[in-house]
Amino acid sequence: MVTGLDGFGAAGEFTVDELERMPDDGRRYELLDGILVVSPAPGVWHQEVALELAIRLRAACPPELHVVIAPFEWRGSRRTALQPDVLVARRGDLLAVEGGKYLAAVPVLAVEVLSPSTRRIDRLSKLSAYEEAGVGSYWLVDPDPAMPSLNALDLVEGHYVEVGCASGEQTWQAQRPFPVTIAPAALVAGLR
Repeated sequence: MVTGLDGFGAAGEFTVDELERMPDDGRRYELLDGILVVSPAPGVWHQEVALELAIRLRAACPPELHVVIAPFEWRGSRRTALQPDVLVARRGDLLAVEGGKYLAAVPVLAVEVLSPSTRRIDRLSKLSAYEEAGVGSYWLVDPDPAMPSLNALDLVEGHYVEVGCASGEQTWQAQRPFPVTIAPAALVAGLR
């Protein structure tokens, strides 16, 4: 959902300054090119997939990188601040901002777990924002318990190209940002 709030944003445009004043009400507040995007709290399938994927990524992650789960903000600019469901960043970049409050550097991987309310934003607007910022890899995970799936995109010459997809019990072997094997069905197995 895209919205405007009284007292926030000049001429309908938001910045990270306004974002910091948003209420702590369980919703996710993000910025895409100055537009405020408000999402409801995610459901259990979404959270299960994000957590299981983060666990698998962390187990394979080399020491110079680190896995972080939402809510944690990546600030691409004063007008873009996103909270990927899972992100991988360089350890030094995570500590570059005082207190590790947010990530100012470009993550090496951003993962969005699709929800009915964010599916279009994740597949179009966020994909475009991550691509323009130079995020090396972008994964979209569908937590559908009947047929979970993963689509992986890598940045090649400034544009995302699909480098892998898997659904159900199929496995996919990622090479970037580091080698890891993912089976979408394993990401939802804890709730079956």
